[in-house]
Parts: sequence; C-alpha cells; structure tokens
Amino acid sequence: MPKYTTDDDLELLGELGMDMTPEPSGQRSAREERIIAGFEEIERFVEEYGRLPQHGEDRDIFERLYAVRLDRLRESEECRAVLEPLDSRGLLDAETDASLSTVRDLTDEALLASLGVDAASENDVTQLTHVRSRSEIKAAEEIAQRTPCQDFDEFKPIFDKVQRQLQSGERQTIKYQDYAAVKEGDLFILDGQKVMVVDMGEPFVSDYGRSDCRLRVVYDNATESDLLLRSLQRALNKDKASRRITTPDFGPLFSHIEAADDLPTGYIYVLRSQSDHPFIAENRFIIHKIGVTGGDVKSRIANAKKDPTYLLADVEIVAKFKLANMNRKRLEALLQKFFASARLDLELQDRFGIPVQPREWFFVPLEAIEEAIEKIKEGTLDQFRYDLETAKLTRS
Repeated sequence: MPKYTTDDDLELLGELGMDMTPEPSGQRSAREERIIAGFEEIERFVEEYGRLPQHGEDRDIFERLYAVRLDRLRESEECRAVLEPLDSRGLLDAETDASLSTVRDLTDEALLASLGVDAASENDVTQLTHVRSRSEIKAAEEIAQRTPCQDFDEFKPIFDKVQRQLQSGERQTIKYQDYAAVKEGDLFILDGQKVMVVDMGEPFVSDYGRSDCRLRVVYDNATESDLLLRSLQRALNKDKASRRITTPDFGPLFSHIEAADDLPTGYIYVLRSQSDHPFIAENRFIIHKIGVTGGDVKSRIANAKKDPTYLLADVEIVAKFKLANMNRKRLEALLQKFFASARLDLELQDRFGIPVQPREWFFVPLEAIEEAIEKIKEGTLDQFRYDLETAKLTRS
C-alpha cells in the first residue's frame, strides 16, 4: 500500500469515501480516481466563486468540507503526486486563506461531526443527511452575510413611505424579469422582505468576462449586505415570489391582474400614415403616431384625412394595447416624453392654408415603441433612453 504522510491522511481519505484497496499498476486506481474527483469539486467551487473555499461557522457546509479537503490534499504526499500534474490553477501551492480557524486542531471525527456528517457512514462525504442540496441553498448563498444596518434610521422612513404607496396604489409590485437591470435606488421584494439598492460601486469585469459591481443593499428588517450585482440578480431569479416595486412616476399604468369587474380604460395606439408627402412616403415604416384614447381607436381616426393631427391623410392602425385601471394622460405624456428627441419636425398646411405642426408623430420604428411599452409594464423605462443613431433603446 502506498505510504501517506500521517495516519490521519488515511483516516480522512477513508471518511471521504476513497477506496483504500490497492489497484494494479498501469492505470489509475479507484483511490486515485476518487482523489481526482474530490479535487475537481474544489476546482469547480473556485471557478464558480473566484476564490478558495474557506473555513468558518458562517460558511456553507459544502464550502467548509471543500476547505478541509483541500488542506488534507495539500498535506498528503500521495495526493500531491496524483494531483500536481492536473493542478493548472496552482491550488495545491496556494497560500492558506487568512480566515482559517482552529478547525484544524479538531480530530477528523469531531470535525466531520461538527459539519453534520456521520464519520461512521460508508457514504461519500458529499452525501449528507438532513442537509439541503446545493441547488436548494443557492439563493441563500447569494444573499451574502447580512449585518445590522447602523444608519437604518435614514432608510426606515423610505420603507414606510413605500409601504403606504403600495397600499394606496401609487406603487405596484410586478414580477421580476430574469436578470433584469438593477440600478441605484431600485426596490424589490426578496424572500418576503423589501430590499433597497442604496449604493453601487465601480463596475469591473469578472473572471468570466462579465460586467459586475459591488452593491450596498439595505433590508426593511434593519440589516444590510454588500453583495455583487449578479448575486442579487441570481437571488431574485431564484425566488419565484420575488417582485420589483415600481416607481410612483409610472402609475399604476397597467393592471396586471384582471378582475371580472375591471373596465378597460383605454388603449395605446400606434398609427402609420398613408400620406403621399415625399418625406413621409420615403420613411413610412419608421414614422409613427403614438397616442392614448379612452374610446374606440377606429372611431377616433375615422376622419383622419381632414385632421392635421393625422397629417391630413388616412392612417393605418399598426398596434393597439388594451389598458385597464390606469391614468391615460400620464401614460401618453410618459411615452411622448421618452421619444421626444425623435419627434417628427414637419410642417403642413391645413385645408384653410394655415400652417400646422403635428406633435404626436415620431421617427421611431414600431419595435422600439413596443419595447418601451414593455419597459413601462416592467417599471424599468427610466433605465433606458431612445438612441436616434441606432433607433433602439439603450441603457441610460
């Protein structure tokens, strides 16, 4: 049997489920395969979190097990001989993390018992009883460590006001869209608590080439945490009941729950002109009128060719969105303000020869209008602007 540095190494490898029976030479033994498999789990942890697994009671049980395993693999000459050719990250030679605790002084049996593992079990160390799976505890990991918010007195009035606005209907909660934008000042409901993004640090590019930044997040239970933007997004995605709290500027604009006694309060409509004006004819498919009405759209445009509002020509309805329980004028003003930079600058003469300049026509493709309406429904329109050069919505 190959020699190990200490008897403890043999005991630990046995407790990790490694077969100690020698195998014929010429190929990897079952023991070596098990050593490699255990090391690969540590590598996956490092790849996912960008750091070594650490000891500590505040750490996830799997992370603590990986930390113990890495310590033992480093100390074992046999394990190092097997793993060094495969250690592309240099994990075996990495400096021990500063957060190591006195856990190393425990016996292996006491250590595994403190982690909730029966040392006498024949199962692999990752087969834990009475412990949630990694997928089940993923959301909790993402929230990071919460600490008391020392200046919560500054935020409590805000949370109280938001609650009153939710009760009055001035604010709404809408389903969080997967990996939707998060910006400073945003409010969410996560794990049943109100969450406020108080501060966003400087953006940086993670090891995976993704943009990220550190956040300060305050909770309505007077705690806070500093976590990564993508961690918050993943936690919101994981919580099926998570909600975004809309800003009061937006509404309520759309009803997201239709009741039997709901009455439609109007429509957003998008029109395309049939005018033979040279400029309009040339750009017909990217010039649109955006409006809101409480009545029937077809009735509203019946006399379009006599009305300067409709460019003195017949129009085509290219999109219509039903509304309920909302303020029509507020919505119309919001949309027209958003696309103000693309307002059509065109002067016509009415049937009496009087020059008129319609104000509700915009040099905007239909796709951009539809996207803007969707952003209003999500409560995220204030995070975007309309880019004239690309004719698309871009982040502010």
